[in-house]
Amino acid sequence: MANIIRETSKGTELLPVADVLLDRRTVFLTDPVDANTCSELIKQFLYLESEAPGEEIVFCINSPGGEVSSGLALYDLIRMLTSPVRTVCVGTAASMGSLLYLAGETREMLPHARIMIHDPSYSRADFSHMKPGEIEKELDDLKKCRDTLCAVIAERTGHTIEEICEKTKIDTYFDAGEAVEYGLATGILSSAASIVKPKS
Repeated sequence: MANIIRETSKGTELLPVADVLLDRRTVFLTDPVDANTCSELIKQFLYLESEAPGEEIVFCINSPGGEVSSGLALYDLIRMLTSPVRTVCVGTAASMGSLLYLAGETREMLPHARIMIHDPSYSRADFSHMKPGEIEKELDDLKKCRDTLCAVIAERTGHTIEEICEKTKIDTYFDAGEAVEYGLATGILSSAASIVKPKS
């Protein structure tokens, strides 16, 4: 973990860079989406909301995606904040990572960043020893999950659910320009200075 040296009233302190950036209302997701990463991010967002409600939070994302249920919990929380959230794709926002990227009111990308959307995949290894009714329920649940994710993407991009479902049948990648054109992103960054709030 990267650290920086800072002079404080207590003397010289070694502080994690992530803590310093959190003080400047910048949050990072650079891991797969799971219960642990989402729990930590929810704590960070709630802390920033309580410290200065209504002030912008920057959420930088470079994630391969992961758990749908955990990701949707974080997505819902972000959408409920009074603080506007600006998402920045700093690598690849894929799968559930792309859904979290869409939580931002303003959604920016680095010039060579990418976004990938696709249908959720079945997590069990196989259907061995499962009864027909059990298999049918599993597939129904998977379809409901797909419908939920497609509805979120449709709402945030302005496309119809049918158009989104067609796109998500396979892994569909968008470069920065394509993402803006499709409505996934709202802009492409030309300067890193706008990502982190200057020290006051």
